[in-house]
Amino acid sequence: MNLGFIGTGKIASSVITGISKSKISFKRIIISPRNKVIANDLRKKFKKIIIAKNNQQIVDQCDWIFLSVTPTVGEKIIKDLRFKSKQTIISFISTITLAQLKKAIKVKAKIVRAIPLPPISLKKGPIPICPPNKKVKTFFNKLGTTVEIKNEKSSINFWSTSGMMAPFYEMLRVMSDWLVKKGVKRNNSQKYITSLFLALSEDAVINSKENLKNLVKESQTSKGLNEQGVRELTRAGFYKSLEKTLNTIHKRLNK
Repeated sequence: MNLGFIGTGKIASSVITGISKSKISFKRIIISPRNKVIANDLRKKFKKIIIAKNNQQIVDQCDWIFLSVTPTVGEKIIKDLRFKSKQTIISFISTITLAQLKKAIKVKAKIVRAIPLPPISLKKGPIPICPPNKKVKTFFNKLGTTVEIKNEKSSINFWSTSGMMAPFYEMLRVMSDWLVKKGVKRNNSQKYITSLFLALSEDAVINSKENLKNLVKESQTSKGLNEQGVRELTRAGFYKSLEKTLNTIHKRLNK
């Protein structure tokens, strides 16, 4: 089986890296030349990668095709590509719906929307897919944890929360920079902050069947530092702002 990637940005690179390090069986991965730096880097790292001359070559030679371009680029190029009905097409494009994809692709191919995030390169993290598809589920389960969503409208909720990735990293950056300003060496500050939040995330995963309110409560002591942290951020409107941002992202995806 040949896998093709139209678009070679961060997400495509992460998925390709995860695939290449996994036990997924494939003949080769054909990628677009759009981002020459990333494309050449991937080809140097993994033997089974080929850089195509253009996007149509990817469509012509691949069984599964992954659409990993921006919505603007997707709207521009997908309609001009000649797909085949026997192909499986997996879209990572956030704001192009299944109905829009079907109209642009024209043939009755199997189309699935997926939401992979950079940790997929480590074969970690959730990968929501819509609609459910047994083969696609099995594929992504080798790269993380597949979450099947029957209703596309419901899948938009997951797309919305995926917009919190960069804000999360920004929060880590702010705390790390704060430590540097206090005289801590950057290597040590970044190692501490990232390790701390990795441990907290792993603890949250282990306790994910419980209401997360319990973790919030259990991590505080009366008049303690964490109680102060939650209280002051709440008063500053931090968490309300977080919810508001999720709502505005959700509204954008519903257009």
